[in-house]
Amino acid sequence: MTSAKKTGKPKKTARKAPPDVAAGLREAAHGPPEMSSEAPPRRDDAPVIALDLPAAQLDPPTKAYFGKCLEKIGFVPNVLQAYGFDLAKFGAFATMYNDLMLAPSGLSKLEREMIAVAVSSVNRCYYCLTAHGAAVRQLSGDPILGEQMVMNYRAARLDPRQRAVLDFAVKLTERPHEVEEADRAELRAVGLSDRDIWDVAAVTAFFNMSNRIAAATDMRPNIEYHAQAR
Repeated sequence: MTSAKKTGKPKKTARKAPPDVAAGLREAAHGPPEMSSEAPPRRDDAPVIALDLPAAQLDPPTKAYFGKCLEKIGFVPNVLQAYGFDLAKFGAFATMYNDLMLAPSGLSKLEREMIAVAVSSVNRCYYCLTAHGAAVRQLSGDPILGEQMVMNYRAARLDPRQRAVLDFAVKLTERPHEVEEADRAELRAVGLSDRDIWDVAAVTAFFNMSNRIAAATDMRPNIEYHAQAR
């Protein structure tokens, strides 16, 4: 008998899912999941990312942060779980996000979320379009606006200020080398201060970074986002 020929092709290995750092908190609050003889359907949001990065041991502040997420929205956003392998990186990300998106600003929370979606639409970021599209629907109370922002913000019936802000954010995303004084002047003309212009630029830059991290790691949005505020 002749031996089988070796193809030389490397064997494919299954992608490992990073540990769900929120699972322990959920089990502590609600008890272990019920056992079933049927295989559960595959979730679109598992694994959270395509990289095998073991979760770090959560310190008390991070546990409290995750617990607050569970209390307020019922789940821990997967982007936070993705950063859970390194608590220093998690802290830096959470601090920057909270400052840009939740802290006092001349921009409303809705305007900041609209920037996030317009930028993510240019970059076709599945995670951010899903998560922040849901935020636009919630904050505006308008599911149609949320869909328009995801697909093409120019189709939405925006006021002049909103349109100018998003035009600036998209230009800064697509052609940053072309941004000049005339672009800043257009923002001032619709009532933005120089501090507001800084905030528009900072939110735009943050989501360009986040979009690229999400794309590089195949970050999956929590399935709960898809049905929110519809």
